Amino acid sequence: MDDMIHGILNVYKEKGYTSHDVVAKLRGITGQRKIGHTGTLDPDAEGVLPVCLGRGTKLCDLLTDRDKTYETVLLLGRVTDTQDISGTVLKSQDISGISEESVRAATAGFVGGYEQIPPMYSALKVNGKKLYELAREGIEIERKARAVKIYGIDFISMELPRVKLRVQCSKGTYIRTLCHDIGMKLGCGGCMEELTRTRAGQFTLETSLTLSEIALRKQEGRLMDAVIPVDAVFEDYPRLTVRKDWEKTAKNGNPLPGKAFAGMDGADHCRGNVRIYDESGQFLSVSRWREERDEYHIIKMFYVPQ
Repeated sequence: MDDMIHGILNVYKEKGYTSHDVVAKLRGITGQRKIGHTGTLDPDAEGVLPVCLGRGTKLCDLLTDRDKTYETVLLLGRVTDTQDISGTVLKSQDISGISEESVRAATAGFVGGYEQIPPMYSALKVNGKKLYELAREGIEIERKARAVKIYGIDFISMELPRVKLRVQCSKGTYIRTLCHDIGMKLGCGGCMEELTRTRAGQFTLETSLTLSEIALRKQEGRLMDAVIPVDAVFEDYPRLTVRKDWEKTAKNGNPLPGKAFAGMDGADHCRGNVRIYDESGQFLSVSRWREERDEYHIIKMFYVPQ
């Protein structure tokens, strides 16, 4: 019998924990090792951190790719080496000449496509070494700008020198670098004072649980109520059920024609990505219709032989 937990926990990462700390704590709570997170949050940041368990770990790269929403406090007039409040101050500047209108105008200029230079204090690797490890050795190297997308920036409040923003963005966006860059554009400098991730893909702050809440559910035997099934991540994809005589082909990861599915024939198929199940309702894979081959090809296999 498989006692391993398979699925996703929507964890509220609290300040002081690294993403790796969260995984280590969950291994202790659940008693299983097969756990992975879906993208790092800095120790000083908090908020949504989907964590994958068991077969759910196959989702880690897919979930990391999803868009994110953050709430952040930009502190103007201060530049640090880490681009956030925890770093060494490199420059402090009076912002008495900065108006709310100029802050709004400068910030609006970052909405859309944006070439962002990753910070030295980041987990990106160059020649096998993480940038923050080089930064701690006092080494700064040239970083290539990366294309990110800012879908929207809303002003929650503004009491200069502090500006509270809600940022919707693509994967790989560094919010502290955005804060730094807004400050540089204004000519006074800036750094990130606070950061909360309120959404990662379909996972939101409202449904997230702290580690202590998860531990309590485990003690009370209610942990599975909080585990989101693997296939729920793909609920916007059409669901197809493979016919019994094609089940072995599907479970072996082979391409499938339209006629392999209940209620379909060779000319009747769903285009794009689909969820594939067997007749017992077991989730097998996410696949995509390939027009040139006239069949479905697997994007990611989730079936594991028992």
